[in-house]
Amino acid sequence: MSITFTVEDGYFNENETFPPDLNPNTIACRLKPLENTVALILCLIQITNFLLAIPGNLLVGLVIWTSRQVLTSSDVYLFHLTIADGLMALTLPFFAVDLVQGWLFGDFMCKLLWVVFEANFYTSIIFLACISVDRFLVIVHANETDRSHMRRCSRLLCAVVWALGWALALPALFHDAKFDVDLQRYSCTETFDIGSSTGWRVATRAFQHFCGFLVPLMVMMVCYSITIARLMSTRGFQKHRAMRVIISVVMVFLLCWAPYNVTLMVDTLLRAELITFDCTTRMSVSAALKLTFVLALLHSSINPFLYAFVGEKFRKKMMLLLRKVRQERMSGSRFSRSTSQTSEGTGTVL
Repeated sequence: MSITFTVEDGYFNENETFPPDLNPNTIACRLKPLENTVALILCLIQITNFLLAIPGNLLVGLVIWTSRQVLTSSDVYLFHLTIADGLMALTLPFFAVDLVQGWLFGDFMCKLLWVVFEANFYTSIIFLACISVDRFLVIVHANETDRSHMRRCSRLLCAVVWALGWALALPALFHDAKFDVDLQRYSCTETFDIGSSTGWRVATRAFQHFCGFLVPLMVMMVCYSITIARLMSTRGFQKHRAMRVIISVVMVFLLCWAPYNVTLMVDTLLRAELITFDCTTRMSVSAALKLTFVLALLHSSINPFLYAFVGEKFRKKMMLLLRKVRQERMSGSRFSRSTSQTSEGTGTVL
């Protein structure tokens, strides 16, 4: 008995056939796991990203929350963005382990983590677009903008974004934990059991490319281009600081998400057989998806530094919060010392 392989949606499945087929064109194009060193490095990057993203987003969220009486609409979007990035960061340890050991967490966690990841992937990018629109309205249409009305609308819009993000993430339920014959370990991958798997995959991928990258990117580019043009026509040093933040926002977004989305588009075209299948290309794209996926996730830890620590207003709010905490600790320490002295004078044991 021999084993030959057939192509199905870009992958090879084993089928028992007689007699042996030794044609080199039909020999299996087996996908290989990443080399141990590369997998370990990517795993450490994921863990480091997790350790930076969680406290970074918590700090940003805390600073914004303590200033909630004077929040602008951009602050509201930024607060919800930190929640989305923080929830996305919670999935990082699981994906880090998957890089080294394969999927060890079962079918339920496979579905749950991918739904959480994709929901917050959509919401974070849409919130980035909301911030760009808000900056556009505040700077370009400053005289026509009602700030109080924008704040009220921003809270309603945030609820809509969350609902939309979770709705767009529902196709992630097609992920299943299955044993990969090529990799010789379990993996958490898309499995479409209804109709044409290729059709479903192309449709969901196209939707993801369109709603999760191209549309938000177009909104950001248009809004920020007009905003920069308006800032260039104004006088004062503040415009240079604003332009620096705006350019940084667009560049980091592109550097983190563009490689992953472009690689995912190539993978989609391969699966739809719109690009001629080639074993070397298939394996290169598979490895590139893992690498660019790790790069894209870095956005969740960079966001707090980019939107918060670069902004002068945030730094002032953070310093006020730290000063307030320090004063409360000092007053608590003085109260503790005075209580201790009183207790010692009266013979009370604390």
